[in-house]
Amino acid sequence: MTKTYEVRPGQSVELLKELHILTRDGKMNQDSRRKLKQVYHLFQFIEPLLKEAQQDSPQVSLVDHGAGKSYLGFILYDLFFREHAPQGRIWGIETRDELVKHSRELAARLGFGGMSFLNLSVADSIVSKELPENIDIVTALHACDTATDDAIRFALKKQARFIVLVPCCQAEVAAALRKNKNRSLKSPLSELWRHPIHTREFGSHLTNVLRCLQLEAHGYQLNVTELVGWEHSMKNELIIATRKNPPSLRAAARLTEILETTGLEELSERFFVSEA
Repeated sequence: MTKTYEVRPGQSVELLKELHILTRDGKMNQDSRRKLKQVYHLFQFIEPLLKEAQQDSPQVSLVDHGAGKSYLGFILYDLFFREHAPQGRIWGIETRDELVKHSRELAARLGFGGMSFLNLSVADSIVSKELPENIDIVTALHACDTATDDAIRFALKKQARFIVLVPCCQAEVAAALRKNKNRSLKSPLSELWRHPIHTREFGSHLTNVLRCLQLEAHGYQLNVTELVGWEHSMKNELIIATRKNPPSLRAAARLTEILETTGLEELSERFFVSEA
């Protein structure tokens, strides 16, 4: 039996219309049901993290990097913060000023007073005085280029308890693999990225492996899975990191060894394992 997805009691109909989950006349077509399924599926991963963070403080905080139209932030606020965490706050970080302005106007119109939107790059947000010293949860869904790595750096700096990532395109590793191909040919493993299409695919996979090792090196426990429900996207990997362990020297050593084996030592700063 196919599960159906309907609007939950108390959800903002105006918000769902703005997000094109509901049509202007309040109806739901097949595409709308698919979108709603995606929303609920992602929410079920994040809701337990919000509840756990809230046990320590009612002022639970979440920063969403590469927010775009703040689709995720608005849904989280509507489904959780509005009723269950009225003292909490969500910040959406986005560099496109028109999207920041639109999100601010929509939040004001809906009465979502616990939402803020900042026109900042992910890198600039690390040092911005407009954000608190510590953040409970950091999210970055399909943040392009190196923005996912900047979001990781932000989360480490803010000592985030939880990090939720759906990594996006990142050509930096693939470019470095191509550039250093001659150095790595002595290793049989270089066959994994000898052909251009393999370089691109292996580079994408390797990027996420390095990110996971970086997070483990900083004491995070990982759950790496598929974000079922985003079938329309090839970027379907979901990384959930929970800070609960001491820094892992083994993970740091493995990260360094992989960078050396693949000829990517130049990216050591990108996948840093020390706050120094």
